[in-house]
Amino acid sequence: MPEDWNQRATAILKSILTRRNIKYHELARMLNGIGIDETQGSISNKISRGTFSFAFFIQCMEVLNINEVRLD
Repeated sequence: MPEDWNQRATAILKSILTRRNIKYHELARMLNGIGIDETQGSISNKISRGTFSFAFFIQCMEVLNINEVRLD
């Protein structure tokens, strides 16, 4: 069952990145800009595993200027 929640969180993040046409290297640059040490590789690994923290999710939402997330 936990995989379903992880998959859902991953799908939401990937969907936002796709809609905004943001690649992992761009997200890494944006996160680095607020002091979060991430690389394209580390982001790719987190997203492909689907086991990133909620803090990472919030950090991504912050740099992407996302204030609301739909869960459906």
